[in-house]
Amino acid sequence: MKAFDREVLRGPGRFLLAPDAVLLPEGPADGWAVVVDGGRFEDVGPADELGSRHPLARAVRLPGHLLMPGFVDAHHHLTQSFGAALAFGEPSEIFRRVWVPLEGALDEEAAYTAAKLAALEALRGGFTTVADAGTRADVDVDVVASAARDAGVRCVLGLVCNDVDAGVAAEHRTVLEAAEKHLARYEGDPLVHPSLAVSVPEAATERTLRDTARLATEAGAVVQIHVNEHLAGVERSLVRHGLRPLEHLHRVGALGPHLLAAHATLLTPRELTLLADTGTAVSYNPVASAWKGNAVAPATAMTERGVRVGLGTDGTRGDGFRLAEAAEFAQRLAYGLATGDSSCGAGWTWLEQATRGGADAVGLGTRIGTVAPGRAADFLLVDIGTPELALSWDLPWELVRRGNRDQITAVFVAGRLRMWRGRPTDWDGAALVRRAAELARAAVAEAGVTRAHPTSTAARALTRAQERSADR
Repeated sequence: MKAFDREVLRGPGRFLLAPDAVLLPEGPADGWAVVVDGGRFEDVGPADELGSRHPLARAVRLPGHLLMPGFVDAHHHLTQSFGAALAFGEPSEIFRRVWVPLEGALDEEAAYTAAKLAALEALRGGFTTVADAGTRADVDVDVVASAARDAGVRCVLGLVCNDVDAGVAAEHRTVLEAAEKHLARYEGDPLVHPSLAVSVPEAATERTLRDTARLATEAGAVVQIHVNEHLAGVERSLVRHGLRPLEHLHRVGALGPHLLAAHATLLTPRELTLLADTGTAVSYNPVASAWKGNAVAPATAMTERGVRVGLGTDGTRGDGFRLAEAAEFAQRLAYGLATGDSSCGAGWTWLEQATRGGADAVGLGTRIGTVAPGRAADFLLVDIGTPELALSWDLPWELVRRGNRDQITAVFVAGRLRMWRGRPTDWDGAALVRRAAELARAAVAEAGVTRAHPTSTAARALTRAQERSADR
């Protein structure tokens, strides 16, 4: 077998990759290998057997490494990357004060650069797929698609289908025609998978909620909607409809396997039952809950009830291992401590929801998320010889609690090497970051973002000034 290096892995042709172990849904399989050809896993099994079945494949030994499915970010906002840190210390509903004005200030170059910057961070963190919930930037959504393709990440690309803005209804036919064109536009695209999106249930008429559900179902796509995320949103729905947001979606016929409900942090027992009974998927976004939320989604209970769950960053930070750890950690703090549940999903739950569960939630469950013949070869090579992972007793648990992105040696999407030790293999990531810094300063200045809290430096100075005043 050839030595393990970047240039060997970049070469064309059929590969037989033989790591120390391959992560399957059942757990790590020691001594297994994979054959990758044409962007897909052609064969998976014991290395000796694959060597006999595929004698002409280019065999590469990967000592000290685990081959595992790439992470799936089930909820992202790619064009919000210029303002990611603006959310720090802010109260929950910041979209009106931060995200809407910021995205509104992006021109085509800025939107492309912001989306590609987010894609770069995602790939560095082991995400091979991101679900974008739709941009509010006044640009063709294909700008975001181009950024994802150029970065090399797989993207479930949402088109915002809101037809109610500040109480003014848009033309329903116009919205639906745009939705139909979007779903057809990316048919057959190897990396971009179209999706529809509604910001929140009250941003669309009942007719549009029903019709987007129908169109997505017919196309085998998903509709992404922020649901039951914040107390203010729940109250608005109760005042307007006499129902909570999830209940309102159920009444109008918008729940079902086509729906990807983002957040779903504030759920009643009845709403948990509605999710389970209708086959609706949820994006559990634990870091977003910690940074700017009102609650932590009852994801352990969802899993026990059979609700389909994926993990999402909501654009907070692009590290798949830290996301899985946050998923378990948040459940333990919010629910496990009070009930004496020291396991909270036993580790494997969150690793699975970060990969196979996320793939299912975003509508790509038959294409990605698992190392299996016929699936797209979206995978990671993880260094398990590090101090954090070398003394392994239970690798899935250790990946959840002790893994992080600096242990990712290589990221592959559609069988192609995209990242090597945190750097893109065929484009200049450093140049992108420099340009993003320039454009971000101009965009934030133009947007007129309103923050409820000062920066941490200003807050510290204010605190010290108050202390000095009190001492006088």
